[in-house]
Amino acid sequence: MTAPTRVPVTTRSSADLIRAEEPVLAHNYHPLPVVVAHAEGAWVEDVEGRRYLDMLAGYSALNFGHRHPALIEAAHRQLDRLTLTSRAFHNDKLAEFAERLAELTGLDMVLPMNTGAEAVESGIKVARKWAYEVKGVPADQATIVVAAENFHGRTTTIVSFSTDETARQGFGPFTPGFRIVPYNDLAALEAAIDETTAAVLLEPIQGEAGVVIPDDGYLTGVREVTRRKGCLFIADEIQSGLGRTGRTLAVDHESVVPDVLLLGKALGGGIVPVSAVVARRDVLGVLRPGEHGSTFGGNPLAAAVGTAVVELLETGEFQHRAAELGTQLRDGLTALVGKGVLGFRSRGLWAGVDIDPTFGTGRQIGERLLREGVLAKDTHGSTIRLAPPLTITGDELAGALGALERVLTQAP
Repeated sequence: MTAPTRVPVTTRSSADLIRAEEPVLAHNYHPLPVVVAHAEGAWVEDVEGRRYLDMLAGYSALNFGHRHPALIEAAHRQLDRLTLTSRAFHNDKLAEFAERLAELTGLDMVLPMNTGAEAVESGIKVARKWAYEVKGVPADQATIVVAAENFHGRTTTIVSFSTDETARQGFGPFTPGFRIVPYNDLAALEAAIDETTAAVLLEPIQGEAGVVIPDDGYLTGVREVTRRKGCLFIADEIQSGLGRTGRTLAVDHESVVPDVLLLGKALGGGIVPVSAVVARRDVLGVLRPGEHGSTFGGNPLAAAVGTAVVELLETGEFQHRAAELGTQLRDGLTALVGKGVLGFRSRGLWAGVDIDPTFGTGRQIGERLLREGVLAKDTHGSTIRLAPPLTITGDELAGALGALERVLTQAP
């Protein structure tokens, strides 16, 4: 875990920069008190040159680490040629990106967007359009079934079906058309589906809720129920997808192919925002020119980086690393149960760790890990999330687990 320091890259200290943000930045996050100025692989440096092991990886946006050479090269190469045309014109990078992403996921068509929330909003629009034009739902009556404790983004439509009051309070009136059922409850889900149901929208693993993994067979059951009931299965793999869980997609653990797949975060390689709706041809085919769009969606810089991301995943190397190192992560956390850890849930290189509240809140544990040179973030209460870059080494992962063990021996 020991690493050499670098010469500071700015004359303003971390404390100065944090204070400078206060009057000019809206309070939409509560970041840990570290100011990152440089990063490489699984490591970041603050403005004073102190180094930290990144165990969050941008909420899985940095699955391939900071500044992966192949991704940086693709971005530099494209920056010298063309960055944006808007979708008013074609560009020479978009077709290959769509072809290879469709092949990687086993689906037919791609709708490129930018952020994860845009992908979710686009998926909702497409599902409703499909319900009216293909399923025959009466106009403006389409419903979508979602799960409690979900996290799909923070736009006004998405928070309309959130059960997190922090995300909802003060932002109404809310968008109708959603039915909320308990996660991992197949009977409740099936009971909520009727002739107006356009789709079931789920995270195969609930990330913000604390890396909540459903029972074996749940996703298979959702696929069977939606097919039998004549509605779409939309899998939000924005956090869980693209190698994080040891497979290309989390649904791959049950060999499930959804009708619609939502991707983002790691699709942009931590360089540019890239998201996508990937679906069957008869689903995305309901869109006609003018009914949906995005000025930056599918821009050539994003397509070049996204294609480079797909190339990395096509080798299977990162999926294998996540599975192999995920065993080390699971074993290391198992050893801490009863020693400050109440329990945990993990799949691949992704874990939600429930800390005994007598040892501190999740925020406090994150602050203590920061002092140990490890970056991690709390989610709810005393739960912290661990999601390191898939490029992390076994020794680095062992170092992070050792740091967690040390902070759990410190007095609250």
